[in-house]
Amino acid sequence: MSVSVLSLTRPLGSISGLLQVVSLLGLVLLLLKAVQLYLRRQWLLRALQEFPSPPSHWLFGHHQEFQVGQEVQRFQKWIEKFPCAFPRWLWGSKVNVIVYDPDYMKVILGRSDPKNYDVYRLLAPWIGYGLLLLNGQTWSQHRRMLTPAFHSDILKPYVEIMSDSVRVMLDRWEELISQDSHLEIFEHVSVMALDTIMKCAFSQQGSVQRDRSCQSYIQAIQEVKNLFYSRKMNFFYQNDIIYWLTPEGRRNHQACQVAHQYTDQVIKLRKAHLQEQEELEKVRRKKHLDFLDILLFARMKDGSPLSDKDLRAEVDTFMFEGHDTTASGISWILYALAAHPEHQERCRKEVQSLLGDGASITWNHLNQMPYTTMCIKEALRLYPPVPRVSRKLNKPITFPDGRSLPKGVIATLSIYALHHNPKVWPNPEVFDPSRFALGSDPHSHAFLPFSAGSRNCIGKQFAMNELKVAVALTLLRFELVADPFRVPIPIPEIVLKSKNGIHLQLRKLL
Repeated sequence: MSVSVLSLTRPLGSISGLLQVVSLLGLVLLLLKAVQLYLRRQWLLRALQEFPSPPSHWLFGHHQEFQVGQEVQRFQKWIEKFPCAFPRWLWGSKVNVIVYDPDYMKVILGRSDPKNYDVYRLLAPWIGYGLLLLNGQTWSQHRRMLTPAFHSDILKPYVEIMSDSVRVMLDRWEELISQDSHLEIFEHVSVMALDTIMKCAFSQQGSVQRDRSCQSYIQAIQEVKNLFYSRKMNFFYQNDIIYWLTPEGRRNHQACQVAHQYTDQVIKLRKAHLQEQEELEKVRRKKHLDFLDILLFARMKDGSPLSDKDLRAEVDTFMFEGHDTTASGISWILYALAAHPEHQERCRKEVQSLLGDGASITWNHLNQMPYTTMCIKEALRLYPPVPRVSRKLNKPITFPDGRSLPKGVIATLSIYALHHNPKVWPNPEVFDPSRFALGSDPHSHAFLPFSAGSRNCIGKQFAMNELKVAVALTLLRFELVADPFRVPIPIPEIVLKSKNGIHLQLRKLL
């Protein structure tokens, strides 16, 4: 009996001993990690001592200061107190230096620092490694490959396509306001912008706006964007394994699948269309290829075509950047004009004198509406569609005022804060289109709705054309009135959105 008891207790004792050793090792590793994070934080505090910041918690950083819906208000307060830049502590040893001075912006954007991998990698499950997320030589190769898709000869016929898509949206608005003149416009503009990009860049036949199947795609990318922002702000969600095991991680995976199914279908249909000899010959006769055709005919340095993975990444990237940022810009511009009726009316008169009843709008018209363009730019200043970009410094940097940052620091270029910086734009909250009047001379990096430098927005001319077409045709059809009970609250996420939507009252013009 005693022998059997002893034989049982020996393995139990060895298991207990093993657990103690494992626990001890775990504790040692935890302590080493804590020391590493402490030393990293101390190094950062010394490295950033030239840049004062608001008081922060040693663990939670400025988290309490940046609750959803409060970031814009905090920035407006702090950019006056801290010139040029300040460190924003996320948690522990995690810090971003928020930059909002044009001289600082010029220095950073004039370099070739890579994008901040820690943040942008969170988008990779959705849009893959296309032009937005790539760095180095691969990025340069893809940029050169895609630049011809934005040649003026390609963009000119797109104006008619854009106007057709806008008119479909406006017709829909006429139907809706017969029941209620109040309308939340962002979703409608988003579908219209998707319709435009599908026709212009992907040779899509038919209208996405009349095909309700695209709603699942729109909803999926909205879900992915929301989940991206919540993940970015959560310390525990930075680990991929932990994140994908959470309910949010599973929702993210499902939403990405929906988005990928949509883009895969776009690629599949175009490939099938190019199998037809007549269509193939028509494409080959073109002097300049459309975006998707460039990708399908592209060859890498070794002569091989783009892989399916690279092809989908570029399509996912451009479908997102080509419609979501534009939808944000158009929606906020229409809100700004609704909130300032005197400028709206002056734009309308200019457009009416140029287009008459708006039956036709052409490429040549786009450069003949100076005041409307000034109002568009001023709205983009107040509400930049992409509110920030990030860079990880790959070497030390010294700014014109003598302050410097070491290699490895994350610099977040806050375009929103730059555009609202009173040292750059006097009375920055006032809507004043004269800031962009002919002869005005702002700093070269004071106005960056499409970023700047080698990594500026490749489709900025496409976007500006679409903004002008949408604004001009809308003003010919409707008077826009802001809803005083639902003033939009800007939230700077991947694109600038409103916490409570963008609600307008539309009045059909006779």
